[in-house]
Amino acid sequence: MEQNKVIRKQMIIALHEIPGIGWHAIQKAVKHQIWNKPLWSVEDLLAIGLHRGQAKAAAERYAEQSWMLIKDPSEAVARANAVVLTPFDSDYPNILREIAQPPWVLYARGRLELLKRPAVAVVGTRVPTAYGRHSATTLAQELSAAGLTVVSGLARGVDSKAHEAALRGEGSTIAVLPTPIDKCYPPENLSLFQRISEQGLLVSETPIGTPLHPGQFPQRNRIIAALSVGTVVVEGATKSGSLITAQHASDMSRELFAIPGPITSPKSEGPNELIKRGEAKLIYGVKDIIDELHWLPAALKAYKEAGMTGGAKQEQEEEQLLPEERKLIAFLQDQPLSINELHELSAIPFGHLNSLLLNLCIKRKIELQHGSIYIAL
Repeated sequence: MEQNKVIRKQMIIALHEIPGIGWHAIQKAVKHQIWNKPLWSVEDLLAIGLHRGQAKAAAERYAEQSWMLIKDPSEAVARANAVVLTPFDSDYPNILREIAQPPWVLYARGRLELLKRPAVAVVGTRVPTAYGRHSATTLAQELSAAGLTVVSGLARGVDSKAHEAALRGEGSTIAVLPTPIDKCYPPENLSLFQRISEQGLLVSETPIGTPLHPGQFPQRNRIIAALSVGTVVVEGATKSGSLITAQHASDMSRELFAIPGPITSPKSEGPNELIKRGEAKLIYGVKDIIDELHWLPAALKAYKEAGMTGGAKQEQEEEQLLPEERKLIAFLQDQPLSINELHELSAIPFGHLNSLLLNLCIKRKIELQHGSIYIAL
């Protein structure tokens, strides 16, 4: 059984690193458990639903070896001092499993424990005003001081300011890269890149050796939104990358916030428009976020107490459970269930239900597995 898990991980990584093999192709491979067969012909791969080009590329590249012989981690990953996570690994963040298409492979370098800590994304323009720089710095510093991890994209401007400020606090920061985990973009952020690898966490979905191309930026923005319980837009034009991240957050039913700016400033058009349309909640600081996400303090407390051991921890956790949380655990002790099934059984509104489930995952009472199914632990 353990050997099968190793081969499964190696197969997923191998497919992910073949150009032209996308999310749906890997899903088909996982569905048919192709790790149970060491070698696959083009016909075999066509039969499970891969396109001819995909099947040919996979069969040609691995015709001479089984999935079991593929190195994990690869030499390139080891040289980058990184690790590789798939949705079947315990270190893979539960919050990513909630989205429609969680990354099959995540390369990570730094403090993996930050993937378990509640996080808020701070995004904005690459060329902020003095007001935007101050707002991003102040907010990120407040978030990190409160114990929340700040997620951003290591871009120039607002992203850089948010990362730098968050490194000063307890919550630290996660930088989601458009490049492979061993490359820094933009180059002028190399010093910040290295500091985050030591004091925070770098993550990327891009295989090592992949050249930078424009399509990697929207994918990076999708992961920024997915790793965060809420996204804050500081400054940005109406068609900026930060608004793409905001759209991802909205599509994932995550909370969206915006810092208002002067109506005369083109840099504030994006956040002001989000507020005007009712898509983002207006905030001035971390207090407004916590007031909106009222379950966050309990989630942070549960994270901090995760190091407690023995019966005292178990007893204290039981006392902290809300009646609704106990009800959800009882449902899941009978059988694994999806959020839709839990909604039907409990009649808890979706927004509140999602918060309760996230809190229970942090408390290690339940776990979100591949396929968006929750189980009791």
